Amino acid sequence: MLFKFFDKLSQDFSELLNDKKECNVVIEVDKEENMKSFTSHSVVLRYRSTYFAKELENIAANENYIKTIIKPNISTQIFEIILKYIYGGIVNIENIETKIIYELMIIANELEFKELSEKLENYLIEYKASWLRTHFSRIYHSIFDSNKCNEFKGLNQFYNDIITKHPNLIFESEDFTSLQEAALISILEKDNLQLEEIKIWDYVIKWGIAQNLTLPTNLEEWSKENFKTLKVTLQRCLPLIRYFHISEKDIWEKLKPYRKILGTQLWDDLYQRLFPNQPVKSLVLPARIISNPELPQRVNELISTIISEEHVAEISTWIDRKSTIYSLTNVPYKLQLILRGSKDGFQPKTFWNMCNGHADTVVIAKVAETDEILGGYNPLAWDNSKTQDTYMETNDSFIFSLKNGNIQNSILSRVANKSCALEYSGSNNQKTFGPCFGECEFLLQSDVSDFTKDKECWCIYDSDHFYEKSIRTTDDKFSIVEYEVFKIVKM
Repeated sequence: MLFKFFDKLSQDFSELLNDKKECNVVIEVDKEENMKSFTSHSVVLRYRSTYFAKELENIAANENYIKTIIKPNISTQIFEIILKYIYGGIVNIENIETKIIYELMIIANELEFKELSEKLENYLIEYKASWLRTHFSRIYHSIFDSNKCNEFKGLNQFYNDIITKHPNLIFESEDFTSLQEAALISILEKDNLQLEEIKIWDYVIKWGIAQNLTLPTNLEEWSKENFKTLKVTLQRCLPLIRYFHISEKDIWEKLKPYRKILGTQLWDDLYQRLFPNQPVKSLVLPARIISNPELPQRVNELISTIISEEHVAEISTWIDRKSTIYSLTNVPYKLQLILRGSKDGFQPKTFWNMCNGHADTVVIAKVAETDEILGGYNPLAWDNSKTQDTYMETNDSFIFSLKNGNIQNSILSRVANKSCALEYSGSNNQKTFGPCFGECEFLLQSDVSDFTKDKECWCIYDSDHFYEKSIRTTDDKFSIVEYEVFKIVKM
């Protein structure tokens, strides 16, 4: 009979973490004012982590036989979790922000805690898929930029599935041109990449040019050396283009200007297409398998640059005035996108035109230069036919700030003066003013008719107004980098 007492063992070792006797290792984490020192036992570190075993082997002790390890890239919060795992084998991620869980996974991998890293990776894929999709570009870049694509195989497969079905998510992202070559190649190798070949060619050329900032902006000014530079940059990417599945028109319009990077044989073979049944010497790759797949409806709803599935659950809870936040599997609403700034434009008039007549809507805005996500819920129909500014009455509207990044907690502020819950702009002001909740408690405004260009948006910092409390801690005006308007639909 074998008896195992792992719980008691874990408890005893967890208590050892707080026992400073015989500690002979100091670990300094974080930077500058956030830096903190932790004490530990070398024997525990060595047997729990091959990483720390190697570190301790290469560090000399001071006169008091203490060794110091410095890890400025690890935050205090994350290292406290790591230490509890080292000593007690326990990690509690309940009520921890998803961003921190992701960073914990990265650090666990760096410190060679494979079981912890894999457990967190599986957790994120299974339970935080919407967050992973929301932060697609950032995470995909970080995995490949750190050459960890072979270590995070689950995430790599997760994102490759998304890229295959929705390649524009990566190709049209702001930081596409900073993508590592290995990542771009892995995308180009996919036989079922759902994108026309000529568009793939355009993106590859765009990426190659971006890697060489000295290339002239006008192609007519390019020298022989300029083309040679681009060809060298793209030497591993060019063979992956399916040239013989590009239309004749696109070959002459899009490929011909860059024929010097293709090589004489390939260009001659492409020219041969004008003469049917003529053999070619170049390698002919098969056409990509275009199936126009659709992701499940829940996924399409949440491909957003701003909010996550957790945010949807929180907003739904507020709409229904529940005291407990809905679980992710029990959210009674879905969001239907009406407007997205980066797609439809940031002009105030666009808001009034596209949202006119829509009731039960939520406006979400991401503030420039901060982690703030601000918004408001309007149960009434937006109306662009007002001839003058008009206050609208409702008991059910609210404004909010969502937990995100450095914002530790969400803020909910319900309407306090129902007669002035919202202000609808008259036709003369719709070129300047977008949605306005209360008396500027949440307002999108621009004097140059673009919410991203001037700092005129405002959440007035004054409790003596039409909503319960302010959703910001400053009275400063701001611009936004993105905003979306969704219709709330009962499932």
